[in-house]
Amino acid sequence: MSIMFNGIGVSKGIAIGQAYLFYREQPEVPEYTIDESRLDNEIERFYRARNRAQQQLVDIKEKISSDVPQDITQFIDTNLLMLDDPILCEDTIKHLKQRSCNAEWALQAQCDRLVKIFDDMDDPYLKTRKDDIIHVVQRIQRCLASDNEDMPVSEEEQLKGRIIIADDLTPADTLLMQHQKIAGFITEYGGPLSHTAILARNLGIPAIIGVHNAKQLIQASEKLVLDGHRGMIIANADRRTISHFRGLKKDEKLRRKNLFDLKNKPTITTDKHKIILLGNIDRPADVRTLRQFDHTGVGLYRTEMLFIHRNEYPTEEEQFDTYRRALRALKGHPLTIRTSDLGADKELEDSLQHGPLAHNPAMGLRAIRRCLKEPRQFMRQLRAILRAGAYGPVCMMIPMLTCVSELDQTFELIEQAKNELKKQKIRFDPNLQIGAMIEVPAAALSAHTFAEKLDFLSIGTNDLIQYTLALDRIDDEVSYLYKPLHPSVLKLIDLTLQAGTSAGIPVSMCGEMASDSQYTRLLLGMGLKCFSVQANSLLDIKHIINHSNLNKLVPKVSELLKLAHVNDIECGVDALNREFS
Repeated sequence: MSIMFNGIGVSKGIAIGQAYLFYREQPEVPEYTIDESRLDNEIERFYRARNRAQQQLVDIKEKISSDVPQDITQFIDTNLLMLDDPILCEDTIKHLKQRSCNAEWALQAQCDRLVKIFDDMDDPYLKTRKDDIIHVVQRIQRCLASDNEDMPVSEEEQLKGRIIIADDLTPADTLLMQHQKIAGFITEYGGPLSHTAILARNLGIPAIIGVHNAKQLIQASEKLVLDGHRGMIIANADRRTISHFRGLKKDEKLRRKNLFDLKNKPTITTDKHKIILLGNIDRPADVRTLRQFDHTGVGLYRTEMLFIHRNEYPTEEEQFDTYRRALRALKGHPLTIRTSDLGADKELEDSLQHGPLAHNPAMGLRAIRRCLKEPRQFMRQLRAILRAGAYGPVCMMIPMLTCVSELDQTFELIEQAKNELKKQKIRFDPNLQIGAMIEVPAAALSAHTFAEKLDFLSIGTNDLIQYTLALDRIDDEVSYLYKPLHPSVLKLIDLTLQAGTSAGIPVSMCGEMASDSQYTRLLLGMGLKCFSVQANSLLDIKHIINHSNLNKLVPKVSELLKLAHVNDIECGVDALNREFS
């Protein structure tokens, strides 16, 4: 008899294959005292384990297929950098010396401290970066315990074509398994913004996460069907079901192949309405990934990653060089730079040592609030963005505005930066366009006022949904309440779009809702004319836009927006997609 399970589909696609239960026992972390005369030997033992962990990752990287994009292998590079990071290594040694304890315990104490820092963050993307710390530490712990982390070579053939069932997977696991040609994977834990989920999407591995007790519910070698789009797993499927999904898989493969025919083609509806389609990036290197799918511009450049990766405030010159490098890579396409979204939830390590985190980081000193409180640091960034604007099409975007006074203060600092650059005879763009992120309900409700003062608006749906519905979308206990189609969320989006139309300025959307193809037709019908999406969503979104009739969508969406219940709206959106597909 067939049994169906559900989880969170994080990577679309269909996989059919036998289950492979992937077990990796976590080493116990003993605690014991080291005699002072043997501390140097214990430190040497720690570094031997660290070096062995590094070599394992290098070996995995060398096994990655040569046709895998370079930016994907950078997930391994991130882990390698962590292994060299003084915050992890030197602080572990410091703890070992102070407590005269063994390396395992000192390393675990440092890991727990870093995980606490990431747990206290509010930003969903950064919050899940604690997984990287845990994965790296566990790799060293296994080396300390003299366990061989690598999977046996004989296991490679066993994994080919299998659907992996695991507690969780590290990015290294995912890359190695892709090399071994797995069909897909299911994990009991993990988040949609984890590196493993992102890798699965980029590598095209169908994946479902959050299937609690999956290893107890699914038997080894059991025939499975995995539907990553719907987050559905069918165990012990009959021949008819398998045949149906094989047909869907074949159709999907052909569809993905045909999508690349749209690369560098116009984004335009069937009734000739031009739509702007841009990409989101975290660093200049991400432009390479963007160009694999489309030669287009950037609607969101998250600059705080530059700050966090360096663990310090970059100088004006360093920021200017970084922004200019991204601009050069775009080859004439526009670059929208979001000013720093640092704060109590996304903090530099050194700053965290000077005081406690806010009790509620989501409501704390972050983004523009933080920038205005530290005008000296903010001025460096403003000057760098203005200077970059002299070398190509650059826009500046201000995050998390809640009131007009914050905007007025920002304008004053921008004018001050312009005057300084003018006096110093440094090139800059005096007419650089300024926009704002609408990601707080207060900003959406005041969107008409903001629109009168700005050149453009951009809707950040991730925070807008969370703040509107008062929930953390990566918290397993309440994630089921995360509803992008909640009537209140749609009203705030609609208010923002209307504000842009009334003021005659463009409104884009750069949150994950823009990257999710199930919402594309709804957003088009609401009046959204500019989508800024993740690189691997570009062609999917373009295909839907190019097969949509705006004049027919608008009245149908108008009726949907009158509905009061989220379930009714979800059913209506499904019907809308079926009708126009």
